[in-house]
Amino acid sequence: MKMKAAILTELNKPLVIDEIEVPDVLEYGQVLVKIHYSGICGSQINEILGAKGPDKYLPHLLGHEGGGVVEKIGPGVSIVKPGDHVVMHWRKGNGIQSPTPKYTWKGKPLNAGWITTFNEYAIVSENRITPIPKDFDLAEASLYGCAIPTAFGVIQNDAGLKTGQSIIIFGAGGVGVATILMASLAGANPIIAIDINDYKLKSAKHYGATHLFNSKKESDLKKKLLELLPKGADVVVDTTGNKGVMELSYELTAQEGSTVLVGVPKAGDNITIDSLPLHFGKKLTGSHGGDTEPSTDLPRLIKLQQSGRFELKKMITHTYPLDKINEALDMVRTGDTIRCVVKMI
Repeated sequence: MKMKAAILTELNKPLVIDEIEVPDVLEYGQVLVKIHYSGICGSQINEILGAKGPDKYLPHLLGHEGGGVVEKIGPGVSIVKPGDHVVMHWRKGNGIQSPTPKYTWKGKPLNAGWITTFNEYAIVSENRITPIPKDFDLAEASLYGCAIPTAFGVIQNDAGLKTGQSIIIFGAGGVGVATILMASLAGANPIIAIDINDYKLKSAKHYGATHLFNSKKESDLKKKLLELLPKGADVVVDTTGNKGVMELSYELTAQEGSTVLVGVPKAGDNITIDSLPLHFGKKLTGSHGGDTEPSTDLPRLIKLQQSGRFELKKMITHTYPLDKINEALDMVRTGDTIRCVVKMI
């Protein structure tokens, strides 16, 4: 079988859109999914940039959040069956960890991980998909592959935020806005959103931010924030991965508060902090997807959304076809979007 896919062939270059060969036979624990929508996460921008250093797997496929329908299952698969609607996620859930798929492109092997979503179909490891109700919107389902569960885990697991505690969130992109939403659901107050883009801050307000700051327009942001919270915030979350912002996040955290670093810095961008407060109750945590458990957390969150507690439609601000994925990536780079999705069909 052939399918269209977006391929990373060189760092800092546009993705190549081309047909690739998909194996006809699935291996143990593999699931063939017809992808309807894929989200674009900042992690993919970093992969294209080579933010973590040289990429030894080129050429390869990309994407780690999607919504689709199961076409076929391989030996041993029991979590899903053909026809099931699923969220595709990068964190491990229940089920088998399968071998990675053996795609070919122009007669040569094409690398891919246990999940990729910048392609019309994907052979996915069973433990990277979770079944969802068939009446759930598959575009919104793609948000549950990364942004929503990460934000949920940041608030519930990494920060352990309690009702009435204060929180500052740096970066109001997809994960940042989702973190604002989850902080609001948890009863945080105040919820302070900071970004350099007014478009994003408008969305932050919609999803529960009580105070907004454009850091490009503030001459002394730290002073303004400490006027609001003289002792610092109970929780400060950085989603930017910017060295200076990460250091500021730690400085703005209260004596017994928690700093959670979600954004991943470029290789070599080491932060400098005063570590003494860590011995007296201050916490500094690097988040790995919020340590969420997709197989249990996603169904609970989707059920909560379906009950009417929150909506996600306004998080999806732009939709592009696969042929225009490079335009979608450029849109993400401008910052004038919350979550871009790629529509496959």
